[in-house]
Amino acid sequence: MSGHLHRWRRALAPVAIAFLAACTGAAQAAPYVMFRDPGCGCCKEWAAHAREGLSHEVQMREDVPMGAVKAQYGVPADLASCHTTIIDGYVIEGHVPAREIERLLRERPAGITGLAVAGMPVGSPGMEMDGRVQPYEVIAFGAKGRTIYARYP
Repeated sequence: MSGHLHRWRRALAPVAIAFLAACTGAAQAAPYVMFRDPGCGCCKEWAAHAREGLSHEVQMREDVPMGAVKAQYGVPADLASCHTTIIDGYVIEGHVPAREIERLLRERPAGITGLAVAGMPVGSPGMEMDGRVQPYEVIAFGAKGRTIYARYP
């Protein structure tokens, strides 16, 4: 009986490893969650930018009041924008370019809760208008305070 049990364990080990790998991949493939006001069109444009630039699905939610979302995730009032996205535990507020989000996920700096582009600057992702660009900053915020993470253009 012992030999029979041993053969079963050896046969099931690769299956168990494959199952665990699949579960890990599924967790990593979970969509990013963007909270938005149903009447805002630029949010959909930013979500398309994020899908393309980050090669990841963005799930849009319109079922929670935006004030409650911003309070729950600690978005500073002066950095607020029209949508809030949760990406791998980080808060992404407004029209943050995908390349800055990629950088955040790669570097994972200590004390950073998220990135924000305050308001809705013309020329930021999702706010493109006939090639016009308004200068803006991407602000990192969190336990260590705030810092300018990037400047555009």
